[in-house]
Amino acid sequence: MLPIPAKELNGSGALGPYWTFYNAVAAEQLRQWLPERPALLLDISGGRGRWAAQAARAGHQVIEVLDFRRSAEPWLRDAADDRIRRVRADDLSFLPDASVDGVIAEERALSVEIMAESALADAARVLRPGGRMLISVDSLVLGMAILAEQNFWAHLRQTGEVMLVPWPDGSITRCFSSAQLRELLTGAGLTVEWVRPRTVLSPSTVDHVLLYDARSLSRLVRTELESRPDDDDTVGIHLVASARRD
Repeated sequence: MLPIPAKELNGSGALGPYWTFYNAVAAEQLRQWLPERPALLLDISGGRGRWAAQAARAGHQVIEVLDFRRSAEPWLRDAADDRIRRVRADDLSFLPDASVDGVIAEERALSVEIMAESALADAARVLRPGGRMLISVDSLVLGMAILAEQNFWAHLRQTGEVMLVPWPDGSITRCFSSAQLRELLTGAGLTVEWVRPRTVLSPSTVDHVLLYDARSLSRLVRTELESRPDDDDTVGIHLVASARRD
């Protein structure tokens, strides 16, 4: 059974309280990751999510690369900020080597790129020495659960290989173990700082606590971020990692 039903993975439906918690955790992870001093950041999350806006509010300049294959999310039209420059592109050839201080690759950006190695190498190329990268990918937990839900039992034995998972909507996602994610990052010449599931608290636990006391969201987020489940491949639909270029 899926840790989260496939129909709920778009952030709507009965698991609304859980997604409120999930988004709060993601925002706090980004806040803690952002450089202390104003920096030039590259957001390759495809114009999905509010990562660039959060970074800009924290005082950083952001180049946000919009996915040329998708129309911009409606809220982007109303999100004017002179610290954000938006570019439509299918690669980073418009940027010179070692030109940015940090790269944000959220919204499963490297999972929807089947050739994740090439995309990551391009992102690492534009990082300055000492620059850092924050990325999220789909986990093997999620991939195996989706395969099981679709009765693709034979595919579940291939966990040592690249796992490409067909979704009901026809799209393909690439799922990673923590070891595979580390290998991806080190293969791009980056030093891994940490890898962890985005969340370890279950939707049922989160829903129970928030239904009992809606004011407990900040406590739940703090509990989540104080946990240290490094390299735990048994929980979490997404993995998050931070790496730097030496």
